[in-house]
Amino acid sequence: MDIVATVSPMTCAALVAVVLVKPSVRVKGHTVNIFWVVPLVGAAILLLLETISPGEVLLGLTAESSINPLKILVLFLSMTLISVFLDCAGFFRHLATTVLQRQSASQFQLFTLLYALVSVLTVFTSNDIIVLTFTPFICYFARDAKVDPIPYLVCEFVAANTWSMALIIGNPTNIYLATAANVSFLGYTAVMLLPTLFAGLASFGMLCLLFRKKLRGGFAHATVEDAPQDPVLVRLGIVHLVLCIVLLVCSSYLDLPMWLICFAFFCSLFLLAGIYLMRRGRGLSMLQEALHGAPWETVPFILSMFVLVLALNKYGLTDRIGAFLGSAHPVVSYGISSFLGANLINNIPMSVLFSSIVSGLSGEAHSAALYASIIGSNLGAFFTPLGALAGIMWAGMLKSHGVKFGFSRFIAYGAAVAIPALAAALAGLALML
Repeated sequence: MDIVATVSPMTCAALVAVVLVKPSVRVKGHTVNIFWVVPLVGAAILLLLETISPGEVLLGLTAESSINPLKILVLFLSMTLISVFLDCAGFFRHLATTVLQRQSASQFQLFTLLYALVSVLTVFTSNDIIVLTFTPFICYFARDAKVDPIPYLVCEFVAANTWSMALIIGNPTNIYLATAANVSFLGYTAVMLLPTLFAGLASFGMLCLLFRKKLRGGFAHATVEDAPQDPVLVRLGIVHLVLCIVLLVCSSYLDLPMWLICFAFFCSLFLLAGIYLMRRGRGLSMLQEALHGAPWETVPFILSMFVLVLALNKYGLTDRIGAFLGSAHPVVSYGISSFLGANLINNIPMSVLFSSIVSGLSGEAHSAALYASIIGSNLGAFFTPLGALAGIMWAGMLKSHGVKFGFSRFIAYGAAVAIPALAAALAGLALML
C-alpha cells in the first residue's frame, strides 16, 4: 500500500509539471503530445513492482460492467470522430466565419452571437473540437478588425466548457463519470439541464461585466476567408450526428449500450463518406485527416490512470478519500473538491479517480456526488489552464498567433467567471435533487 500511496501522488505531480512546462514536442514539423507518457510510466512502475498484477488489470479492462474503460473510450472517440469529420468537411469553420463576418453588428452583439453559437454547437458535439476550431478564426478576425481578441477568445472558451455539461456527449469527463455510474442519456439530461442553464447565465453575465468597456467600441472592416466545405459530406455528417443523438436518447428503452450506438454511427459515416469520396475520385485523404485529428493520446492516458485507480481501489485508498469527503452535503463537498481536483491533476484523471470514489456512495448521496463531480470537471476547465487538456492546447494556440495570455491572466479571468458559474450550477443541482 505504501508503494501505491507514494507512486500515485508522484505521478500526478509529474503530470502537472509536464503539462505546465512541456505538454508537447515538435517532431518533423508536427506537434506531438507527450503528457500521457507520465501516467503510463506510473502505471508501468506499479506493474513492475507487482503492487497490481497484469491479470487484475486485464480483468478490470474486460469486465462486463459500466465502468469498463474500453467501452467508455469507444463511446468518446466515436462521438469525437463524428465531430472531427464535420470540422474537416468545413461545417464549424463556415459557421464561425458567418458569425464573425457580421459587420453590421456591434462588438457586444457579435460577442453575444459568438457565445450563443459556441454554446449550441458544444451541446451537441464536443467542447474540445469547438474550441480548437473557432480559436484561429477569432484570432484572424480580431487582427483584421483591429480589436482586442481576448474578450472573444475568453467568451468562446467559457461557453464551450460551460454548456458542455448539458448532454452526456459534450465532454469526455461527462462520458466517463456518467457511463461508469450507468446513467442513461435521458436520465443525465433531465438532471443536468437546469444546472447548465444556471451556470450559462452566470458565466455570460460575468463575461459581460468583465468586458463591458472593451466591447463598447466599433471595429474596422474585416474579411475572414470562408473555409471550403462539401455540402454532401456536411449533410451526411449532420444526419449521422442527429440520428445518433436520437438513438442515444432512446437507448435505455431499446436496451442498447450507448458505446455500441456511437460506434455504429461512426462506422456508417466513415464507410458512406469513403464510398462517396472514392466515386468522386477524390481519394480518402479527408477521412485520413479526420482520423489524424482525433485525440488518440487520451487512450493511453485514460487506461494508465485506470490502472492507478485500480491499485488505489485494491488497497482501500479511494475509500479513504471518500470517507474524507463524507456523504453529508455531497453537492458542495464533491462539487468543490472535483473543481479543485481538476486543477491539481487535470479533469480527465480527476474523473477517473472520482468515478471510483463516487461508486462507494449510495442513494441520493451517490447521485448528488456524481453530478456535482461532473459540474466540477467541466467548470474547472476555465479556472486555470491545467483544468483541462483543451486549456493547455488553447493557450498554446494563442501563443502561436501572437496573443499574449499568460498563466496569471488566465486565472484572473477564469476565477472571476468560474467561481460564480460553479456556485450557480451547484445551486441548480441542489434544486433538481
